[in-house]
Amino acid sequence: MSIIQGIPDPGPGLRLHLNEHTGGCSPRVLEAIRSLDATALSFYPDYKPVVLETAAFLGVDPDQVLLLNGLDEGIFLTATALFGSRMPNVGNAVVPLPAFETYLTACGAVAARVVTVPPGPDLTFPIDGVIRAIDHSTKLVFVNNPNNPSGRLVPRADIRRVVEANPTAVVFVDEAYWEYGGESFLDELPKYPNVIIGRTFSKAYGMAGIRAGVMVAHPRLLERIRPIVPLFNLNVAAVAAVRAALQDQAFVAESVAQANESKALLYAALDRLGLRYWKSATNFVLVDGGDRAREIIDGLWAKQIFFRDRTKDQWCPNCFRITTGVVAHTRQAIAALEELCAAR
Repeated sequence: MSIIQGIPDPGPGLRLHLNEHTGGCSPRVLEAIRSLDATALSFYPDYKPVVLETAAFLGVDPDQVLLLNGLDEGIFLTATALFGSRMPNVGNAVVPLPAFETYLTACGAVAARVVTVPPGPDLTFPIDGVIRAIDHSTKLVFVNNPNNPSGRLVPRADIRRVVEANPTAVVFVDEAYWEYGGESFLDELPKYPNVIIGRTFSKAYGMAGIRAGVMVAHPRLLERIRPIVPLFNLNVAAVAAVRAALQDQAFVAESVAQANESKALLYAALDRLGLRYWKSATNFVLVDGGDRAREIIDGLWAKQIFFRDRTKDQWCPNCFRITTGVVAHTRQAIAALEELCAAR
């Protein structure tokens, strides 16, 4: 049994398996981190400026913002607040599949009863199944928009139906990849006090190593979560990085443009190779490798080009996921993929 935390580093190569920004972060972020002196590192961070700036950027009040040590922390905090040891051990959490694994991990950590809902045809959001799963005892529903691993968007009307199905249930709308798809439920937040919007700086901002995220919700909903947030959950380097990142939206726009160009290149290559895929509103593409899946995944890893193996997921068997960000890296992956398939 491994005692190493996290996902093991595969070593030197092209990291297209974790949806990271393989081109790095904004130069402004590096400059902000490098400007920190010894005193700044020895004191606990002051969160007021970054909270105010994040709220202004999102167009919400500061009391609607909760900064996080990665969006994963927000998922765990929400599950703990709703199902933790001080809460009655009743109720359920609804998780549409396929899902970001952390939803299930967080609910399992607090012994929440999880109701999973299989995906709709062609990995569409299973709206009717989700509505059937929500009942008077539902405390939490996850909506991943766009979805990981399919990359598909959830129609806004479907999100509304989920939110309105049980107004006492918290609906966690995970928008980790929203910059790429351009669809957000944030503008509807004033109408729905039971909704949490989750965002991250790991993807389009290229700051996965910083571990910074944010939840946005009605102040009364966040009041249920704030008491269990670690006192200084976001470190001083992350605070500096977030403040700098928010000031460089040109970097984000370029990240999105590169991802869009990369996806177009990859779609064309997959069409040539006869491999099925799902068009994506994210910075990755899910591919059905069919009977070639194992050969492709292992072959590319041998070439030190790392795709994410999804073959053990019953809802997308024979599938692998490819990060599509920096165009040069996508071209490199396509060349290797075509060479491998041609040699078959």
